[in-house]
Amino acid sequence: MIAPVSLRDIPPNNIPPNIFRPGDVFVLFGELFGRGYANGLINEARKAGMVIIGITVGRRDENNALRALTAEELAIAESNLGGRIINVPLMAGFDLDAPAGEPTPTDLLANMTLKDWQNDPLDWQHIERCREAGVERFKNAVAQVMAELDGMIADGKNVFFAHTMAGGIPKVKVFLAIANRIYKGRGERFMSSRVLFDSELGKLILMNFDEVTANTLQYLIDGSATLRARIEKTGGQVRYTAYGYHGTEILIDGEYTWQTYTNYSQGPAKMRLERIAEAAWAQGIKATVYNCPEIRTNSSDIFVGVELSLFMLLKALKKENGGAWAEAQWQACRALLQEGISLENLLQKIDDYNASEVMKKFRNFAAWPMENSAELAEIMIGTSEEITQMHKDRKELVTGLLSSLVLEGTGPLMFHETSNPAAPVLWLNHDIIAKQLNLIHNK
Repeated sequence: MIAPVSLRDIPPNNIPPNIFRPGDVFVLFGELFGRGYANGLINEARKAGMVIIGITVGRRDENNALRALTAEELAIAESNLGGRIINVPLMAGFDLDAPAGEPTPTDLLANMTLKDWQNDPLDWQHIERCREAGVERFKNAVAQVMAELDGMIADGKNVFFAHTMAGGIPKVKVFLAIANRIYKGRGERFMSSRVLFDSELGKLILMNFDEVTANTLQYLIDGSATLRARIEKTGGQVRYTAYGYHGTEILIDGEYTWQTYTNYSQGPAKMRLERIAEAAWAQGIKATVYNCPEIRTNSSDIFVGVELSLFMLLKALKKENGGAWAEAQWQACRALLQEGISLENLLQKIDDYNASEVMKKFRNFAAWPMENSAELAEIMIGTSEEITQMHKDRKELVTGLLSSLVLEGTGPLMFHETSNPAAPVLWLNHDIIAKQLNLIHNK
C-alpha cells in the first residue's frame, strides 16, 4: 500500500445498487460490548429490515476455562444486539491457550517484573504449541458457528459479515506498568515503544495481535466458504467488512492531510488485516477493510493523544457545507469548555500542534507505524492534558461528542458502500464523514 485509497463520494443508499433487502442476513462476527463502531452498521442493517445474528466470545470461569453464555447472559447479550446470538464461544487469541496440562503464555508472563521483563526469555517452541492450540480451538468453534448459521439462512439471501475483532493484550500486571510509560509517560516516565517490541514480551504481544485482529478475518472467510458457495449458487451475494486503522486525513492548513496517532502498537496487525482483504478480493471475494478515524472509546483511552485529531472534524463540518447544524455542533462543544475559554483558542492549539516540526516528522505514510519518541510524547501528551484541563468536566469532553458523530457517520458509509465496494481497503477520512453527517442532518 503506497498511498491511502479514500472514499470521496457518499455511496447511494437506494435499491439497487444497494443489494441488502428486508429478510437478508447481517452477521456480527464479534460480540457487541457497549457503544462502538459496530453499532452504526447494526443500525443500518436494522433500517434495511435485515435479520441480525451475532456471536459471543464466551466467558472465562474461575479457572480461566472458556465457556458459553449462561441463559441470563445470553438474554442480556441478545437484548443488547437486537437479534439472536449463536452461543458458541469465539474468543480469539492464544494467550490463555495451551496443550492440556501445560502453562499458557499468560502463565509464562505472570512472574515478569518491571525490573527484569526486558531480559526474561520465553520458550518459543512452547508458545508456538500454545498458538496452534488456540488457532485449532478457534477454527473448530467457527465450524460450529457456521454449521448453525447455515440452517438459519435461506437460499438466495444476501449476507453481510461484519468482522469486529481486535485486541490481544495478555492480562498481566507487568504490561499495565509498561503501557503506562509507553502510552502515557513523558520526561523521566517516558519509555520507547521500540524497547517493548524488541523484547520477547513485545514479540509475543504482536503475535497475539495478529491472531485476534487480523487472522480471525481469514478464519471467517475460510470457515464460511461452504455457506458462501450455497448463497452465491442460489442467487445471493456475500460481503465481508472489517474495521481498520491506518491514519486519517484531517484538515491541516485548510487541506485534507494524512496524519496518524503514531504510538499505535496494533499497526502491523491492522496492515495484516488489509493484506487478508486484498488476497480475498483477488479471489473474487468482496472483503473490505474500512480504515476509520481516531475516536475515544474505553479501549482507546490508554492511548493519550489519539483524540487530538478529532477536533479538526469541527472545521470539516463547516468546510463541507454543514450550515446551521454544523454551527450547532460548535455551540455544543463550546458549552463543554470552562468559562473564559474559547473553542477557537482550543482549535488554535491543535493547529499549532499539527504545525509543529515534531508532528510533521510523523506524517510519513510509507513508514507507518513508526515508533514513539521522547519529543513526540512531550508535545502529544502535554497538548492532550492541556486541552483536557480546558473543559468544565473531565468526563464530559468535546472529543466524546465528536466521537459519537464519527460513529454516526461511518455506519451508513460502510453499509451502503459494501454493496458495491470500490476496493479491498478504503479510508474514511474527515471529509466523507462530514459530508455524510451533513447529509443526515440537513435534509
